[in-house]
Amino acid sequence: MESSGCKDMGTSKMQRITRRRKVARKSSVVQRKVKKLQKLIPGGRRLSPDRLFLRTADYILHLRFQLHMLQAVSDQI
Repeated sequence: MESSGCKDMGTSKMQRITRRRKVARKSSVVQRKVKKLQKLIPGGRRLSPDRLFLRTADYILHLRFQLHMLQAVSDQI
């Protein structure tokens, strides 16, 4: 019976390690995506992630406005 207790302890330790690795992988994936977004958004490289997301939302609105303006101009031609 004692050996099964050691085996269970080893299993739970392995589960914790596996969980930590998954969290670390997810974190690195998010970091890579944030870096890509920083390159896309003007001035994004100097922004913290929370500011970057706000700037991204503003930039999307700006691009939509430009699109509507260009469509209006092209409709008049």
